[in-house]
Amino acid sequence: MASYIAGRLVQAAPVLLGVSVLVFLILHLTPGNPALAMAGPDAPPSVVRDIERTLGLDQPLYVQYGRYVARMARGDFGRSIRSREPVLGRLLDTLPVTLGLATVGVVWTTLVSVPMGILAAYRRNSLLDLSTIFAVLAGNAMPVFAIGLILLWVFAIQLRWFPLTGYESLRSLEGWRHIALPAITVSSGVIPLLTRLTRSSMLEVLHQDYVRSARAKGVRETAVIVRHAFRNALLPVITIIGLQFGGLLTGAFITETIFSLPGMGRLVVQAILGRDFPIVQGGVLLFAVTFVVTNILVDVGYAAADPRIRYG
Repeated sequence: MASYIAGRLVQAAPVLLGVSVLVFLILHLTPGNPALAMAGPDAPPSVVRDIERTLGLDQPLYVQYGRYVARMARGDFGRSIRSREPVLGRLLDTLPVTLGLATVGVVWTTLVSVPMGILAAYRRNSLLDLSTIFAVLAGNAMPVFAIGLILLWVFAIQLRWFPLTGYESLRSLEGWRHIALPAITVSSGVIPLLTRLTRSSMLEVLHQDYVRSARAKGVRETAVIVRHAFRNALLPVITIIGLQFGGLLTGAFITETIFSLPGMGRLVVQAILGRDFPIVQGGVLLFAVTFVVTNILVDVGYAAADPRIRYG
């Protein structure tokens, strides 16, 4: 397993390099001048040129990218164009908020979707199954930002059960009250997908011979569903949970903006609007690293869920 993980990490290097190239080119080929944004619209051209020389923006793109990669190889993400603070420090300060939001969102998604999918499959064509299908379709039809605004209006403004905006550490009860609505919002787009997948996977295994054999032996129905059926339907569920964790990280861009959470997604959005290239490049690269690590953990989860799977 250790050699397999090491091999996957080596394979991830070209992926991260490709991500860095794409982000660098996209940012530098879009309209707008960071030096002009720093100097202000009324600044004289000489001041703008001085800022460009200071930041190295007057150099050819291949020179700028070479310097960027050289700094990244040393663990130096550069400095923010606007605040002049180290980019890595700012990203690491906000990353726990985004990871906490995504983690709570994954837990909430799993607790809601998996039981719903299992029950819908077990009671196929019943009122419960039809209601689950309807809820899944309705969830797919509503955009995440609309669900977030509705939750804010109902539970934060009208009922005042949860704070309107802000964030506190999850070590306190108040922190969980702050993260509840954002976590439900960010997971709203994943719950329908995971519910539908769990239902279809369970329907496929419930008619297998080993399930009928377990029932014929007199095994309790709960044990048949959990130990025999669900365990064999678990692999695709693990895949979606792992992949959607990365999706929840990117969904944090919208959710953190709606709820004013001081996370990395909101920081990157503000950096995009402010043409702060180093923060955008560093943020996207950290998101890519998180995707890679998540995929590796999914593969490890396969081995834990199914003893037949071995990596050599």
